[in-house]
Amino acid sequence: MFFKNKNIGYLMSLVPGKRRLGVYRFLPIFFCIGGVMEWIMINVRIGKETFYDVYRRKRSEREYEQKISAGSITVTEPASK
Repeated sequence: MFFKNKNIGYLMSLVPGKRRLGVYRFLPIFFCIGGVMEWIMINVRIGKETFYDVYRRKRSEREYEQKISAGSITVTEPASK
């Protein structure tokens, strides 16, 4: 074991498959963690928005800004009352 903390080394030794898979025995654990994170990003709302709501909004804002700077869209000022 190359860990200075014996507790971490002990916990890692509890995961089966050390001889056959080596360090790759941890891949299913990290795969599951990634899946849970993705589910949270899609389904959990913080305030009124999920992570992907914010992502889509920011992406459309960037596309709009690029179109304005390229000149394909002209911006008109709103009429004052």
